[in-house]
Amino acid sequence: MPTLFKIMLTLALCGAGVHATASPEAPVNGTDYQTLPEAQNTDAGKKVEVTEFFAYYCPHCASFEPALAEWVKKQGDKIVFKRVHLGHTPAVVPQQRLYYTLESMGLAPQYHARVFSAMHEQHQRFANDEQVFDWAASAGIDRAKFTDAYRSFGVQAKLARANSMVASYQVKEWPQVAIAGKYVTSPNLAGSSATVATEAQQQQMALQVMDHLVAKAAAEKK
Repeated sequence: MPTLFKIMLTLALCGAGVHATASPEAPVNGTDYQTLPEAQNTDAGKKVEVTEFFAYYCPHCASFEPALAEWVKKQGDKIVFKRVHLGHTPAVVPQQRLYYTLESMGLAPQYHARVFSAMHEQHQRFANDEQVFDWAASAGIDRAKFTDAYRSFGVQAKLARANSMVASYQVKEWPQVAIAGKYVTSPNLAGSSATVATEAQQQQMALQVMDHLVAKAAAEKK
């Protein structure tokens, strides 16, 4: 594994710790989730905004994706779900730009999981623009259209917005999920108060905490 990729993995304080076997019945603020010191504006109307902060290179983000996607489906029209790809080092920017290009082209639902597969199963690195373009073409996306979108002002604006949100939400580990611009949790945080668990159990704990926070945020809107 290239040294740079090892560094990137180390930087991602993803939810890989060893924690509890069961989610608390009543999640505790400051333990299972945190309340942001300053609430962030959301545009979800009467629904609850749920935002995942992630990075494609992060193995724990890749592991969390199937469970999270299923959870989002179960929420139905109760939530507005968004993703924010971190761009915390220059080495990550091609991956960040890849996500926002897919989003801008309306292709994220179709290709999001495939990017994770390309990185973590096929060992592609997406360390530069050309590697991203080559993958897009091999995945069946028009290379010229993808390249134009990738280099567009619109995608650049999305990157700037994402970086601003990472700072505003004080993101220090990923995957991390924000609820209603007020609360944040993660597989790592949701299991931090107990003893032993697998990563899959941590993920389920986080999803249960998210259920609690969505209900809490919905009640606060009334």
